[in-house]
Amino acid sequence: MPIKRDPVMEGSDGDASPGGPPNLRRVQLIRKGALLLALVGLVALAIVSRSSDGMGGGRHEALEIIGRAAIVVAIVGRAWCSLYIGGRKKAEIVDRGPYSISRNPLYVFSFLAAFGVGAQSGMLSVAILFLLLALLVFHFTVRREEVWLEASFGDAYRRYRARTPRFWPRFSLWRDEAELTIRPRFFWLTLRDGLVLLLAIPLFELIDVAQVSGAFRALFQLI
Repeated sequence: MPIKRDPVMEGSDGDASPGGPPNLRRVQLIRKGALLLALVGLVALAIVSRSSDGMGGGRHEALEIIGRAAIVVAIVGRAWCSLYIGGRKKAEIVDRGPYSISRNPLYVFSFLAAFGVGAQSGMLSVAILFLLLALLVFHFTVRREEVWLEASFGDAYRRYRARTPRFWPRFSLWRDEAELTIRPRFFWLTLRDGLVLLLAIPLFELIDVAQVSGAFRALFQLI
């Protein structure tokens, strides 16, 4: 049988479960809208810019490969996190596995995905810009979530927050379950959402082809 704990509240990572109070659902909708706008801006920037290294340059190609690896790791990592948190959102503190070393591991993998998507432009500056935008959006999202969590769950959440970093993992804190109760629906939803990130690869390749053919004119050269 799975190890049970007192049902209080999980960490503030909000990606794995679509439910929750209306105010938190609104915060998540705003987050997704802001990220979508940032992605549209990123694509527009990539259309009018090109790598100073050239389309076939070694740095350009290497950055694309690194970005693709980052996207794959992010997809796998987010699916892994969903095994622990899926279906438990707003019901208990999930403090095992990835949630024992970070309160928001889904968001951490989302940062990695943001860098990987931006890296498909072949420009390091664009990859870093998209990462910074993701950091900014998630920072304000998490702060709003934490206010609600503390108000709703008091000392139980404060103890978890005190011992566990908000984002960057502290691996010495690792603790795991002897068994997990897995809810496939949440795993597949998270995996499906993650796989959408792979669309960045053909999208930016099409932009490269359009620039080479002259369909798009690059106005800037970026690192």
